[in-house]
Amino acid sequence: MKLVIFGATGTVGRVLVEQALDAGHHVTAFSRSGRFDRQPPDSLTIVRGDVLDPVAVSNAIAGQDAVLCVLGAGRKGGVRAPGTANIIKGMQANGVRRLVCQSTLGAGDSEGNLTFFWKYLMFGLLLRPAFIDHQLQEQHVRASGLDWTIVRPAAFTDGPRTGAYQHGFSGRSPDGLKLKISRADIADFMLSQLTSDSYLRKAAGLSY
Repeated sequence: MKLVIFGATGTVGRVLVEQALDAGHHVTAFSRSGRFDRQPPDSLTIVRGDVLDPVAVSNAIAGQDAVLCVLGAGRKGGVRAPGTANIIKGMQANGVRRLVCQSTLGAGDSEGNLTFFWKYLMFGLLLRPAFIDHQLQEQHVRASGLDWTIVRPAAFTDGPRTGAYQHGFSGRSPDGLKLKISRADIADFMLSQLTSDSYLRKAAGLSY
């Protein structure tokens, strides 16, 4: 497939680009820095741009089969939601329908999966702007009319790609949920959704 990945040089984005290339996809990597450690193969197009620039976003989406969104802004807000809104408008303008968007566990109806620490200290205080940004981001995705899937990972780790994780939960945590997931397994799950309708127009929690 021809894929465009927004947030491609972030901690999840870099892994997502690598796995997509390894799977044989043609990837357009969109990011502010445009810097990659590897020599770009023929199947990788690097686009340096700002996701808050709707024209640049729309141009990157033109001719793609699907869009993967892994926007990040650290603890800050103000990037994920407006950036995703621009992505959605670009997809609508270019007739591209498949969107896989990374949010966070705890957003929307997955709040019940969080521990006291994550609910009140991390998302309630320290990461509140980022959490609000994800909430607004999900609202944009749900209202888009596209063929979307929202992926809600737990806390990121640097572990390997295992393929052995729990997914699909929302309001109630499965027994023994660890509230962590490797970036490699987040990428693994997001790419798997390109060939699956299991979570079409649904949000899927993701954790060990």
